[in-house]
Amino acid sequence: MDARIEGFNEKMQKAYDFLLSDYQTIRAGRANPHVLDKIKVDYYGTPTPIQQVGNISVPEARMIQIAPWEKSLIKEIEKAIMMSDVGITPSNDGAVIRLVFPELTEDRRKELAKEVKKKGEDAKVAIRNIRRDGNDAFKKLAKEDVSEDEIKDLEDKLQKITDGFIKEIDAAVDSKSKEIMTV
Repeated sequence: MDARIEGFNEKMQKAYDFLLSDYQTIRAGRANPHVLDKIKVDYYGTPTPIQQVGNISVPEARMIQIAPWEKSLIKEIEKAIMMSDVGITPSNDGAVIRLVFPELTEDRRKELAKEVKKKGEDAKVAIRNIRRDGNDAFKKLAKEDVSEDEIKDLEDKLQKITDGFIKEIDAAVDSKSKEIMTV
């Protein structure tokens, strides 16, 4: 691949990867440990990812269990979960914390599907902005004695890459929407 296009391809890949990681944090009726990815626990004054202070498991389809490595962290972990946007109240038995996910209502599923579509649209806008930046950069090459045909060729290649990522995003949106709407 042309070095002049490679940088824009990498930026588009990062935008797409960000969308996929964002989708992992959206819960779809069944327990997914990734909903905890953005939660930080106050561990001796340092905000620490929840995965680094305990063992996270999914013993049942709609339950996440967190077993802290230090019993003294139970209150801190509960506080961090309550302050987050997970929307589930944790319960503990002194040794482990349990998060029980309720069944999603039809309205909540539709709301989540809309959110998924919006995030997909935002990712497409990011991809198109990267394409625009690329095209602007290619137009500046004309001042450096690069032929119009070569610039047109670069723009065409960048458009093909853009189209590919837009298709990938559409597929990801469809996949996540189906997952959410499946009861």
